[in-house]
Amino acid sequence: MNLQYAEKKKLSKVERSYDSKNKKAVIAVELSKKHQVKRVYVKSIDDYSAKSLTPIFEEHISKSVQIITDKWRGYQPLKKKYNIEQKLSNQGKNFKELHIVIMQLKSWLRAIPTYVSKWHIQVYFDEFCFRINRSQFKQSIFHKTIEKMVSNKPIYQKNIKQILSV
Repeated sequence: MNLQYAEKKKLSKVERSYDSKNKKAVIAVELSKKHQVKRVYVKSIDDYSAKSLTPIFEEHISKSVQIITDKWRGYQPLKKKYNIEQKLSNQGKNFKELHIVIMQLKSWLRAIPTYVSKWHIQVYFDEFCFRINRSQFKQSIFHKTIEKMVSNKPIYQKNIKQILSV
């Protein structure tokens, strides 16, 4: 059974607040049976209400898996549809893998040389998730590439030249 963590984070301070200057996100981390990060999903949100948290659940989290969240009250309405266990964060000690991903995300965002507006932040989140998720499956990426090469018709140099000259 895979465990999935979901937690909201304001991307500048550790604690939550309703400060509108900071970008807010909900982060879901899927773990393997060995508690290693398997997949990461990040969604920009306007607030920490159940309504804002629902889309990441609907898009990325199966109703059959065990979900462990912090004690935030915004998860209460989601307990009706999802198998959610809430536990204290204990300053991040109970969600170690999640907080490592959060630190990586913050570091990655700080490396961007320009200001990231709230209208573009989701694109950066998607890129981060793509990179993290693909880095977990390096062997299968190579395997899939070889499979595609073998299953398709060969392309010869003369065909490439014809395509490029058009």
